[in-house]
Amino acid sequence: MNLNTDFIPFAKPSLGKEEEEAVIRVLRSGWLTTGAEVKKFESEFASYTGTANALAVNSATSGLHLALESFGIGPGDKIVTSSYTFTSTAEVIRYLGADPVFADINPETFNLSPLEVEKQLQKDPSIKGIIPVHIGGHPCDMESFLELKEKYKIMLLEDAAHSFPVKLNGKFLGCMGDAGVFSFYATKTITTGEGGMIVTNNNEAAKRMSVMRLHGIDREAWDRYTSEKPAWQYSIVDAGFKYNMPDTAASIGREQLKKAAMFLEKRKKIADFYFKELGDLDFLKLPEQQDNHAWHLFMPRIIADKLTAGRDEFIENLINLGIGISVHYIPLHIMPYYKNKYGCKPEDFPETLKAYNAVFSLPIYPDLTEEQLERIVSSVKKTGLRFRRKI
Repeated sequence: MNLNTDFIPFAKPSLGKEEEEAVIRVLRSGWLTTGAEVKKFESEFASYTGTANALAVNSATSGLHLALESFGIGPGDKIVTSSYTFTSTAEVIRYLGADPVFADINPETFNLSPLEVEKQLQKDPSIKGIIPVHIGGHPCDMESFLELKEKYKIMLLEDAAHSFPVKLNGKFLGCMGDAGVFSFYATKTITTGEGGMIVTNNNEAAKRMSVMRLHGIDREAWDRYTSEKPAWQYSIVDAGFKYNMPDTAASIGREQLKKAAMFLEKRKKIADFYFKELGDLDFLKLPEQQDNHAWHLFMPRIIADKLTAGRDEFIENLINLGIGISVHYIPLHIMPYYKNKYGCKPEDFPETLKAYNAVFSLPIYPDLTEEQLERIVSSVKKTGLRFRRKI
């Protein structure tokens, strides 16, 4: 536990009286689990994003699992995705007995490279789908991925955990493939504490996901328990999961959804501040500036030959100065499970490894104050000066 009261945390949810009152309303309603609040949240989210179906779940991980299952992914199938992502993206493939096939990233955006994906598709025609991840909120090259989807007749599932609420060519990220999944974890652009949302225009897939998210039961508990007529009977149509979102979480999500555009503007302003203040530092390579960016993460890279310290020592110094720092991401292909199961070597995906060895993430969330932002950039400059390589 950090006892420094001046410590600036890496991430912090932006919550107000509206969220507090919403939770109290649910607590007083007498119904806490999946019910009216979830239904309203789903309807409002579908309307916001312009999709036919939105299904609330208890995590984005659950959402990715349900989406893959609904499109028939099973044992022995293969799905191409990035090693440069959180473990959820790949582990859900394993839940179904399928196998992830990793491909390298675009070194400028950290996103899955369509060119590298196509190499894998050409190498193995049995591959069933692609899961691109909008890393940090930077849009993937969706035009190219949609072309690959049509060319190879495969599934396209967007991991949009970082990217709400950003549009690309008039459509929200997460709403361009067969399905998309958003995260509402405590650090994300909007939050319900834990939770996620699946969006899809495929009505059959949505129906399947709706049933499978609650034990494979063909009727929801809220419908059965609030009916004024005998309604205790139900059928289990498949061995489902326990992935439903409670009303308490949905009530927070409904208020956060109203603020999503405001939160995005605040994140953009923070990103602009970082670009302005850190842009001329020759020991940092800043992320690519992009108008259509959610700025869930701000990810500079250390230019190693300019400093006497490596990335890890640089981070340690910033933390000692009271700045919360993180690293996104430790590549999956160097993690023990994937390395051992699939025989991955660190050098298999050189751009992924290069990015990981240089990158770190600065705080970027709506409640950061001007004073805190000044301290963050001052600490970065001070750290760079401390480790400056003498020429």
